[in-house]
Amino acid sequence: MNKARKRQIIRITVDAAMTVLLLLLVGYSKIGEFAHEWLGVAMTALFVLHHILNCKWIKSIFGGKYTSYRVFQTITASLIFITILGSAVSGVILSRYIFASLNLGGAYLARTVHMLCGYWNFVLLSLHLGIHWAMMIGMVSRKMPKSKPYWKWIARGIAVLVAAYGVYAFIARQMAEYLFGITQFIFFDADEPIALFLLDYIAMMGLFVLVGHYLTLMLKHMSQKTKRGNS
Repeated sequence: MNKARKRQIIRITVDAAMTVLLLLLVGYSKIGEFAHEWLGVAMTALFVLHHILNCKWIKSIFGGKYTSYRVFQTITASLIFITILGSAVSGVILSRYIFASLNLGGAYLARTVHMLCGYWNFVLLSLHLGIHWAMMIGMVSRKMPKSKPYWKWIARGIAVLVAAYGVYAFIARQMAEYLFGITQFIFFDADEPIALFLLDYIAMMGLFVLVGHYLTLMLKHMSQKTKRGNS
């Protein structure tokens, strides 16, 4: 296995771990504050590692020509950096265990920032996953038998069903109110099984992954069309 292949596997592993942590973090009431804090620390550490592994892309931000796809990708990545940073800083302020001894104050503002950043992290990271979904599909496609293309239609059908349920879950879970700060209090049903809770959030993640994926395909198509028109 060459060095580039190993690096790609490490990147995918880190991204997969961040995805799992993201799902657990939004369900903090189900796992408890102590676990939530440690998972938050782990998420921040993986985010730093993610940037180290993608340092070449970061260095290229201020160079080259910007297409509509590249603008979308860069804006999404920049917003994720802001929301992750907001989550980390507000999390330290709100900490009752790991960083409790710091006693920084400003808990009211930090709580609002933490909630907003937490839910926007969920949406933006899901979109980010969708931006790179084509690459993951390509990796899976190479492992599938080429003589049986029907698996692609099955996968697309499942994706549509997941996204459709994601729309329902988005409305039922009042996500818009949390994303735009309409409500300052998050409602959790203490009697709801964690499996059902995660099912809804996985479906919502699938929805935004699908949006990110097809928006990326559309923007790349527009960029290629513009390039052909200028040539």
